[in-house]
Amino acid sequence: MKKILVSIVALLCASLMLAACGANKDSGDTAQTNQTSNPSVSNSDKTTPETENQEPEKRVAKDDAQMQTDDPAMPTRVIENGTRINIHFGDTILPGILNDCDTAKALIDMLPYTVHMNSYSHDFCGVMPDELPYNEDEVHYGWLNGDIDYAIDAPYFTILHSDEDISERYGYQVNIGVLDCELSQIRELSGSYDVLIELAE
Repeated sequence: MKKILVSIVALLCASLMLAACGANKDSGDTAQTNQTSNPSVSNSDKTTPETENQEPEKRVAKDDAQMQTDDPAMPTRVIENGTRINIHFGDTILPGILNDCDTAKALIDMLPYTVHMNSYSHDFCGVMPDELPYNEDEVHYGWLNGDIDYAIDAPYFTILHSDEDISERYGYQVNIGVLDCELSQIRELSGSYDVLIELAE
């Protein structure tokens, strides 16, 4: 009985460590996270007697973000200046704006780019065949509804449309942009797509 209880607790802890789009896969796949290969863990993160009782500072999606909260039908994050893109889900085209971080710039250099994406309860997500560079200080937990993120643990390209209020349990995210349309346009989509991302004309 004790072994069963320990196994259940271990499974619950492991499930909280999953990346956003890996957490909802029906096939039971898990995100690839572990202490030895996780680039966000360094020697300075190890507990010492002096830091044992201190909580490490956790960076979250809303930190330093320009946000709007008046219209929940629209993305929470606001990017005024950036690179405009179109994201093609079959015949549906969603406009977006990429920011100027190194990860977004690397993606812009690759456009047009296609990634296979699947729908989940709070996002569309797909593993990119190519990894993108990122700055460690831009890695955060959670998302804002409408965010376009790069999750460093797979590497996932993900468009997050729902559940920002419970998202801070998911880590390894780098925000690279935001949708520029009503969130209902992506929430109404379902299934799998070969998604084309291209510069807007």
